[in-house]
Amino acid sequence: MDTISSTPNLEDIEIQLLLDGIYRYYGHDFRNYAADSLKRRIRRFLNVEGIATVSALQAQILHDRACLKRFLLSLTVNVTAMFRDPSFFLAFRTLVVPLLRTYPFIRIWHAGCSSGQEVYSMAIVLQEEGLYHRCRIYATDTNEIVLQKAKQGIFSLELMQEYTQFYLKAGGKSSFSEYYTAAYDSAIFRSSLRENIVFSQHNLATDSSFNEFNVIICRNVLIYFNHLLQDQVCSLFHSSLCPFGILGLGRQESLKFTAYEKQYEEIAMGEKLYRRLN
Repeated sequence: MDTISSTPNLEDIEIQLLLDGIYRYYGHDFRNYAADSLKRRIRRFLNVEGIATVSALQAQILHDRACLKRFLLSLTVNVTAMFRDPSFFLAFRTLVVPLLRTYPFIRIWHAGCSSGQEVYSMAIVLQEEGLYHRCRIYATDTNEIVLQKAKQGIFSLELMQEYTQFYLKAGGKSSFSEYYTAAYDSAIFRSSLRENIVFSQHNLATDSSFNEFNVIICRNVLIYFNHLLQDQVCSLFHSSLCPFGILGLGRQESLKFTAYEKQYEEIAMGEKLYRRLN
């Protein structure tokens, strides 16, 4: 296992034991997350909780499920936005949507959906392109707390101005404000956008494929995994994607140097949109 360096110090050993304990007792597997990022987040959590050592944290987590929930929330990365990286959504609208029009029914898996902003963004694109009524979007994440937030479709009103600019850059065809209702300091998105979305827990590290999809979107998730887990997830996606299906990754992610590099063609240079070749 290469989660921690090959010459571990005491902290590294403690982290290995912590992650192994969480996996064996609770089933959450963080053992193959990128080591440096993982260590930073654990240290930050220790500081916030006022816990002196990783070993003490292990004891707390294994005997206190509430502490585990706080730890999981701090460990998973939930940075997202509506129409994040607008050029990606513009490329999806112009290059992928025409391909999707050829399918009678479209299944989309949004893996690692976090609090749901990009899922709603996809629903808006599909609705504006007249495809949403024959789509089913499966939005999954390992963290049940952020999934509950995603299901609600309620986001901070102060972010809507920024989101509106992203929406327009992504080729938006309407007024962004038509998709939500302002209430106090919140923006509540239209319930019609959730009609064809299934929110569910799924752990990319431990869970298997659950359907065959025309599109899989997993943006800015693989960068937090080590190479072993990246390869495992790429295999999962390949087995879940139908022939000539579309895979969308984050800006800093790539299929290069994976076993599946030659199984795809990049259809939008720089946007990390790939089409399975067979």
